[in-house]
This record gives sequence, structure tokens and C-alpha cells, in this order.
Amino acid sequence: MGKIKQASFVTSFAQYKEGSVPPLPEIALVGRSNVGKSSLINMLTGNSKLARISASPGKTRLINYFLIDKKYYLVDLPGYGFAKAPKSEQQKWGQMIDGYLKRSANLMDVFVLVDIRHRPSADDRMMVEWLRAFEVPFHVIATKADKVSRAQQQRLLMDIAFDLKIDMVRDIIVTSSEKKQGADRVIDLMEEICRYYYEGEEEEVTEEEFARDMLEEPAEE
Repeated sequence: MGKIKQASFVTSFAQYKEGSVPPLPEIALVGRSNVGKSSLINMLTGNSKLARISASPGKTRLINYFLIDKKYYLVDLPGYGFAKAPKSEQQKWGQMIDGYLKRSANLMDVFVLVDIRHRPSADDRMMVEWLRAFEVPFHVIATKADKVSRAQQQRLLMDIAFDLKIDMVRDIIVTSSEKKQGADRVIDLMEEICRYYYEGEEEEVTEEEFARDMLEEPAEE
């Protein structure tokens, strides 16, 4: 049974720069605004105040890094598809996400979050197609499962799997931050993903090593 022992916020970026954080495997979270990325992070880490939850969609405007058990990062990317945001702001968020996904050398997997109550949006489908085209591994996290019955879940999951052209059992994890559902499966998956990165190397970095690396100048572009 998976459990995160230690989690902390590290830093935020308006634009990804290689070498800005000590190198560790990264798992990115993407999804529409208000899909529940912050709630998922807080559920997984057992810290309701780690990731800031806003009642207003579109508030995550930076790339946020969270260090998990001193072994890997959860990277919270800006939410997409917030219609009320100015077009210039939406374009900026898109460029931020695209730049990170293309340039992060330590990106191991992307968790695409979708609200189980709704069929994937055009933005969701575009994101999955982009990840396929660039051969970036991904999994789908269906959030807010507490809002529907178990009978409804099966039909809705079939719709999500059909629209995104994925396997309903293998590629989707059902979660509810309200009822703490799915946390163990997600944490176990993250641990499995990160094992491929280390391949026998020391997984944990010391506090001294982490602080030293953070003080070093980011690599020049």
C-alpha cells in the first residue's frame, strides 16, 4: 500500500528552464482548470495545505514543483481550457505547458486529469494526441468519483476510454479527493514509474545535496 512520507513545495516557474532544480524524475499533472489537480496533490501527500486550492478556475498560472519523499517531483502545470481568461493569457499558458513537456529531460510520465462526470474536452483529446505524437508516457486520472454512483462510473469510464482511445482498466485510475479514493493506486504507480529512472542508483537525495543544487545557477539556454 503506497504512502507518501514527506512532501514539500520547492519552487515555481513562469517558464521552464533546464537545470533550474536538482535533477530528479518528474511526473507532471495536466488537465482543465478546476479538474482537481491541487486537491489530488493534497490527497496523495496527506497535506490539505500543500497545494493551494482556489474556488476560481484558472488560478494556477505557473509551473509548480513539489518534492516527494526526496526522490521525485510532482509538477503541477497550469490548467487549460478556462474560457473566461483572456486569449493572450490562454496562449501563454499553452506555451508554458508545451515548453515544459518538450524540454524537461527528466519527465517520466504525464497524468492527464479528467472530470469523470464529463466526456473529455477537445483540449483533453488534443493533449493526449500530443503526448502520443511525441511518445511521452501518460496515464489518465478520473477525478471527482464521489459525484457519481458506481453504476454511472462504469458508463462514464467507457466514454472516457473511447474518446481518448485508451484501455479503461489499464490506463485510467479513478479518484475522489473527498473520499480519499484511489490514492494508493496513484502512489504505487508513481513509485513504479520512478524505479525506471534510478535503475539501481541511490533514490534519495540528502538535504545538503538538495540545498546545494538549488543554489547553483540554472543552465543557460
